[in-house]
Amino acid sequence: MSSRVRSRLSATKAARLGFTLVELMVVIVIIGLLSGVVTISVRSYLIRSKQNVAKMEISKICQALETFYTTYDRYPSNQEGLTVLATSNEEFAEGILTFVPVDPWGHDYEYVSPGKTRPYDVICYGADHREGGTGPGADLTSDQIGARTGTGP
Repeated sequence: MSSRVRSRLSATKAARLGFTLVELMVVIVIIGLLSGVVTISVRSYLIRSKQNVAKMEISKICQALETFYTTYDRYPSNQEGLTVLATSNEEFAEGILTFVPVDPWGHDYEYVSPGKTRPYDVICYGADHREGGTGPGADLTSDQIGARTGTGP
């Protein structure tokens, strides 16, 4: 075999052993698409988990408000707000709650007395901290999540 034929054969073998630019680009595009899908899934999971934390905290606040009502035969006024639940007094050395939680987005929960349909509402305005909204900015209220509110008048 001549050296010319051998060099062509070895060049053909080398071409078959390596990856072409098109093949590499296809692999990179597939990896990019997969990472995009994973990112979207993780983001939606984080949003749902924050909303679930807010629901649990609203429920906990409502329980504390019911304890307040049972003890004092009234709900806190709007002026007292939720901070009265963490205030120590004769009945509760550390307060009904050890601290008033903030929502998962770092804002205070809103307390309104009287509420729209019950003696009070506890409201989380979501990620945008504005009334209304959808998705991560959707409001969560004690009324919406079915928290037990209003054993009092």
